[in-house]
Amino acid sequence: MDKPFIVALDFASKEEVRTFLQPFSDTSLFLKVGMELYFQEGPAMIDELKQKGHHIFLDLKLHDIPHTVKQAMKGLAKLGVDLVNVHASGGSAMMFAAIEGLEEGTPHGMSRPRCIAVTQLTSTSERVLRDELLIDRPMKETVVHYATLAYRSGLDGVVCSAQEVPLLRASFGTSFITVTPGIRFAGDNADDQVRIVTPYEAKRLGTNYIVIGRSITKAHDPYVAYERLKREWDGGK
Repeated sequence: MDKPFIVALDFASKEEVRTFLQPFSDTSLFLKVGMELYFQEGPAMIDELKQKGHHIFLDLKLHDIPHTVKQAMKGLAKLGVDLVNVHASGGSAMMFAAIEGLEEGTPHGMSRPRCIAVTQLTSTSERVLRDELLIDRPMKETVVHYATLAYRSGLDGVVCSAQEVPLLRASFGTSFITVTPGIRFAGDNADDQVRIVTPYEAKRLGTNYIVIGRSITKAHDPYVAYERLKREWDGGK
């Protein structure tokens, strides 16, 4: 997992994925497979991507009772993915169970997938947090609290906005990884994201991994967009 860029495969079919990946035939990518794609194509899609040498973040955001999450993670561990996640709002017992499931399900001789917890979605605003979720604490305080639960539960890191990374670094150091969605090139539409930053801003804020989807997948030339991503991460244009 040495690549800091995770490309979100926001597609519903393997045919769309294959078309998107054609320009990257000689490139090993870190790819995010979310619910849209996984629920349509299943484990076979994961196997196909792994056969092509890609790293996989299986983004299913598990959130259920501890026993169910543990059993689900036992199954996901067998897929050989690199990264999986849960919702921190499921609580400590659920997160402990997720790690137990991954450890029990990982085939002998392989490393278990890293497990991270979603703190608050980058589409969630302060207003939604307060008025709809009835959480009366500020966003940053809520994110740090959820991250603390994840850290104490033995998880490897969290999903958060890049804006919150400095706070988490101050609390948990550099070994607790941060994966930050809501990444857009300057001038791109925000779409349904609220807490967004550019690739270079995310790097400056200290994140480990950025997740970028439509700025790459909907680009006229995805390969050119990916090269732009690498330049912007390094501070170029």
